[in-house]
Amino acid sequence: MAKAIEQVSGVTLGHVGLGYRGGAVGSVQSQIHDGDTLAVRAMGDFGVRLLGVDAPEISFSLPGESGFTEMNDPKWETFLSNPLTGNASPFKVPLTSGLRKYLQSRVGSGVAMNHYRHAVAAKEALQNEILKDLKTLGQSEDTFKFLLVFSFEVMDRYGRFLCFVNRDQPNRSVPEPRPVTYNLRLLQAARVCPYFVWPNIPPFGKQDFLLKAVVPPGKANETAEGDETLRLIRKSMRNARELKIGIFDGNDPLKLEAFEIRFLSRRYPPDRWLIDLGRNDDKLIPPQKYYKVPNAEDRLFISEEYVPLFVKSGWKRQA
Repeated sequence: MAKAIEQVSGVTLGHVGLGYRGGAVGSVQSQIHDGDTLAVRAMGDFGVRLLGVDAPEISFSLPGESGFTEMNDPKWETFLSNPLTGNASPFKVPLTSGLRKYLQSRVGSGVAMNHYRHAVAAKEALQNEILKDLKTLGQSEDTFKFLLVFSFEVMDRYGRFLCFVNRDQPNRSVPEPRPVTYNLRLLQAARVCPYFVWPNIPPFGKQDFLLKAVVPPGKANETAEGDETLRLIRKSMRNARELKIGIFDGNDPLKLEAFEIRFLSRRYPPDRWLIDLGRNDDKLIPPQKYYKVPNAEDRLFISEEYVPLFVKSGWKRQA
């Protein structure tokens, strides 16, 4: 089945029909509320992107290619063995010497298969959590439903819903207390990396006015520690790193994060600024210096269009 919302040639398109009324497709007259509002139903599937997490890529587009290629393909081994000075096209915006040096220490032989192994583990972890919920609720794949909790931005440019996802359980306590979201379950198992993009994670997405969601200068760590969800995630990551499990596996740790795979392939360096949640300072860190915040759970990414809000509130751009 086609996607209900998709991106074609850089344009996001939606495919819908007249909405339902009384269990059947309604008439034009019944589904038009007024001159600017109508009820519709989706004609196809929706993609859902879990907020706050970044899973290793099972597949992605190689430089110069439009289709997706699985990470266990020899082409990825060739590319990631030398993505900076090999045969790939130049970066559309030059990498800084610091970022180039950092990446050079992380790429090389075996990186592609390392990423693929962690991607498979993350995929299987999500599958197992959903199958476990089907069994707990006594439901089939036909009757099982997801509960989607949205934050500030409801949809990304690819037409995917951005949300926290859980099993749909009308009574939170029956047949047993509903567990945390799949987002948090994967993070607690260290099968994915934290990926905090402001303002789409707690507590920032809860604000009714965007400027109120700006982290006060000098209070980033205080804010992170003061939110139950962020505190849980950050603690889970520290514990997993100490225990050397998941992406921190002592024998096979994840070498490149998923967003690094993506920007290396696209030949365009990262463009989100960030704040160090491990500190209480007032510094906005440039996109190409993200590695200066070594632990993913301490990075709060801020898209370029929102940076003026932070500057207005007293944050200072680092050079």
